[in-house]
Amino acid sequence: MSSSNEAATPQSTSISYEQLTQSWPAFEAQILALLETLDLADKALVCDHVALRVNSIASADALRYAFSRVGKIISDNIINGRTILIIELDIPLTLGQFSIACVELPYPSDKVYPQEGWEHIELVIDSKATECDTLSRDLLALCPKLSALLPSEQAAEPVPSSSLGLSSQGLNSQSLASLAGIKIKMSSPKGDKERLANPTIAFKRDDVCIKVHPHGIKAVIASEQT
Repeated sequence: MSSSNEAATPQSTSISYEQLTQSWPAFEAQILALLETLDLADKALVCDHVALRVNSIASADALRYAFSRVGKIISDNIINGRTILIIELDIPLTLGQFSIACVELPYPSDKVYPQEGWEHIELVIDSKATECDTLSRDLLALCPKLSALLPSEQAAEPVPSSSLGLSSQGLNSQSLASLAGIKIKMSSPKGDKERLANPTIAFKRDDVCIKVHPHGIKAVIASEQT
């Protein structure tokens, strides 16, 4: 695996840059719908990057090469045992009201994803949280509707509308039904060189995910230099 900004073009891939470009509108529609469901669409948040998933080194190398032609690699780090690249684009991607400057390209792990391509966006909220409990409280202050989902269970399981419990007070049946099936995961991913705690809450529905954390990707990268 090359550490330079451009890798040699691989011979065989399962997901291409052209396919990513073609699938962007469908991904955008799914993400915007999930933002509305979570009541996060109108909170003036920053989307610091978008991430994708691939199942082969050949695909990762091909996308590294393609993205290096439309941007530059600003981070090449090991996180949870695998290489993850951050590419800053020459021209940001547009997703609804968001202008997304960076793409996260992880090399494959042992996990095989049922679908390759765009997978999640990451949002930055105003929070000084260093762990997930505080981040959860700050997120609830911003978006009380999420009280039906947070913070009682941290496992990544769908939330059935019949088990939303007392935390769902004040929400009508339509709102509760819209939250059913959303999976929640809390984590604190950290690269080998990072010094900045960046707890993360992820909301996943179907094949797409929205992650929320207190620090943007460039702040995290800067922490690697200290």
